[in-house]
Amino acid sequence: MKQVIQSRRSGKLALKEVPEPKVKAGHLLVRTSASLISAGTERMVVEFAKKSLAGKARARPDLVRKVIEKARRDGVRATFQTVMTRLDEPLPLGYSAAGTVAAVGHGLEGVYQVGQRVAMAGAGLANHAELNVVPRNLVAPVPADVSDEEAAFGTLGAIALHAVRNAEPRLGDVVAVLGMGLVGQLAAQFLALSGARVVALDYDPARLQLAAELGAEAVVDLGSDDAGQRVAALTRGLGCDAVLIAAATASNEPFITAAEIARDRARVVMVGLTGTEFPYGEFMKKELNIIISRSYGPGRYDPDFEGRGVKYPEGWVRWTETENLSEAVRLMSPRLGARLSVAPLISHRLAFEAAESAYQMITSGSEPHLGVILGYPESAGHSKPVFATVKAAPGACVLGVIGAGNFAKSVLLPQLKKFTNVTLHTLATQRGATADHGRETFGFLNASADVQDVLDNPDINAVLIATRHDSHAELTAKALSAGKSVLVEKPLALDLEGLNQVIEARNSSADRFFQVGFNRRFAPMAIKLKRNFASLSGPKLMNFRINAGAIDGDHWVQSADEGGGRVLGEVCHFIDFARFLCGAAITSVQAQAAGGAQGLGDDISLSLSFADGSLASLLYTAQGDMAAGKERFEIFSGGRNGLIEDFRRLEISGAGPSVVEKAAADKGFQASLSAFVAAVAGSSEPAIDENELVETSAATIAALESLRSGQAIPL
Repeated sequence: MKQVIQSRRSGKLALKEVPEPKVKAGHLLVRTSASLISAGTERMVVEFAKKSLAGKARARPDLVRKVIEKARRDGVRATFQTVMTRLDEPLPLGYSAAGTVAAVGHGLEGVYQVGQRVAMAGAGLANHAELNVVPRNLVAPVPADVSDEEAAFGTLGAIALHAVRNAEPRLGDVVAVLGMGLVGQLAAQFLALSGARVVALDYDPARLQLAAELGAEAVVDLGSDDAGQRVAALTRGLGCDAVLIAAATASNEPFITAAEIARDRARVVMVGLTGTEFPYGEFMKKELNIIISRSYGPGRYDPDFEGRGVKYPEGWVRWTETENLSEAVRLMSPRLGARLSVAPLISHRLAFEAAESAYQMITSGSEPHLGVILGYPESAGHSKPVFATVKAAPGACVLGVIGAGNFAKSVLLPQLKKFTNVTLHTLATQRGATADHGRETFGFLNASADVQDVLDNPDINAVLIATRHDSHAELTAKALSAGKSVLVEKPLALDLEGLNQVIEARNSSADRFFQVGFNRRFAPMAIKLKRNFASLSGPKLMNFRINAGAIDGDHWVQSADEGGGRVLGEVCHFIDFARFLCGAAITSVQAQAAGGAQGLGDDISLSLSFADGSLASLLYTAQGDMAAGKERFEIFSGGRNGLIEDFRRLEISGAGPSVVEKAAADKGFQASLSAFVAAVAGSSEPAIDENELVETSAATIAALESLRSGQAIPL
């Protein structure tokens, strides 16, 4: 299928052929009929992407601070790789469209049907693309008498409607709308439908004329000298009951105008992106209320609501973003006596194939424009991909990769690209644009948005799984059952059921193996430390401190069902590392969490007991100062001390020769990948005993059980 893609780094925009997406549970696959280019918002996105690195930094100082924090935590080199990987990601454009349901995901049977017309919303979801996969809470049915072109305005309608709700207009209130672009025009109509008296303000006479035709009681040219006086005359000197700022400008002029025309204690609702320095004195004297309108409404930016279909109780949240989208589209129906009229807002109708020229027109301002609609051919999205093939010769590794998140793209795939003994066959990701970009960047033969193209391909004899945590066990089991060896990023499983699924698949695939991405045991300093303590007969006492840094509570890693929390997702690394250094089986696990933690296991203390009498104490925290370093490992045994700090410094002292070593941080990523490839090719045995990997995974799951029960959990 074809999709409009922009480079985050260069800003170059293109209409590209990318793999078709596949429907998934709780989602609809929609064949797009019409999409709306929101000139104001999308122009800002495009122009930001075209900025230089310095320009991007000046525009987003908040992101610069995050980069600095990451550099302190992970080092400059790793941070640079992550930033450049992020900038290399393809940026899908578009967020307001309409089309026909092509497939219904599990859980939506009977709610939607194939062939039904829907409006869809969401940046990165309702793209300018022939096919889109959209979650249930970001779609709404389209009435039979509303065209697809009109329904494509649904998202902007929801934005405008939520802003109007924030203004709380009452019958007869005078409400000013500053900026008569698409959102301003729609908001003005919603206000008129609600019984408010609308004053439209803009510099563009044509847009003011359109606003008057669509129901505004008065229009005011902001370029005139008497704008404030005209509003005062209309309100008999009282001022506007509410002011809705829908302008897109770096200037704070809209706030200055709002302060002039608002009545005492009026609401000022900001829905456009403007300069935010407001005249404090005027706002204070009138005690004006500033409200920043949250895009489409309640549910926006909530990953549970948008991505997982969680429902808000109507008694407490009546008008969610889903309901706003649905109501905006419903009000477009010609059957209604008073309706939302969007057809007059369309200034250009272009074929989807002309998308590049449409953006050129918008960004250059070569001609006046307002609503730019892209129309799609009925045959869109039916292209059948032709896959390149290669047979896995004896002693070769032909690799399929499932998932290409930030870690895979910044760490794993750049390393694999360098290997001469690996054929990168197929990259499969949920988004076809991401897969296609990965194919181009890392040299894969094929790209796909369907994991079955990896699992079912007989040419592929090994699979790297780098998806989100909840899919690891299932995909590992499926790949093993398909006769492929597996390198799966940690964790192996989120629960014992998933772990048993992997074990059963492995037991039925005797000629294949799996390896978990526990890279630290492959680090040169880790190997040297283990060798120095391997000959000692007594128990080992280990003390690990992981100053991990905070992750937002709404990050997917913190989700119990998708990420499993930081114990399953990250602490497993260090349980495995302790198992590696000790060389004996784990016999029990006990964990305790600090009070007031923001996420699942952000701050815990963990104790491990081993069969040879060894003990490990692990402190994992998000509370520390990153300047102190991230990882510190100590081991004591037989009069000997060992220390690793961030895999940059190794010290061994006491009995035997002392060692002090400094080097660039090497956490063993390359060696881990190399060991897996060698085992697939048959030149060596699997690098890690799979029973040990199962044991480590079971111990990690037991740590959560210990947190729940408050007891030590025997293994």
